[in-house]
Amino acid sequence: MDRIPILQLGENLLVSIQVDMHDQLALTLQDDLATMIVNKGARGVLIDISALDLVDSFIGRVLGNIAATARVLDARTVIVGMRPAVAITLVELGVTWQHMRSALNIELGMALLRADMEDASTALTDTHRAG
Repeated sequence: MDRIPILQLGENLLVSIQVDMHDQLALTLQDDLATMIVNKGARGVLIDISALDLVDSFIGRVLGNIAATARVLDARTVIVGMRPAVAITLVELGVTWQHMRSALNIELGMALLRADMEDASTALTDTHRAG
């Protein structure tokens, strides 16, 4: 069975989708990422879709589900490298991602994840002091 590699970079997981996504591969990625978030204690997930020329409504929904699942598991998700045609298609299809942020490239995406972790750490410290 095909799988998309998931790399660990500190507290983050990096997924670079370099093949055409089909439905089963997307569902396998969703399961694999949820497992790795738990097993590795990941706080962030960065998904690079710069190699994708096309994202249909099913793949768009699965990516949104990945972000929602990660959020429930206390990890943030950033998607990077979206081509303009993919963005336009997702908007036209009405795909919305409530639990996922986007950035133009991996560097900016990692900066968003770092900022989210710093904000979470500050909030935790403030809560601890108040208690």
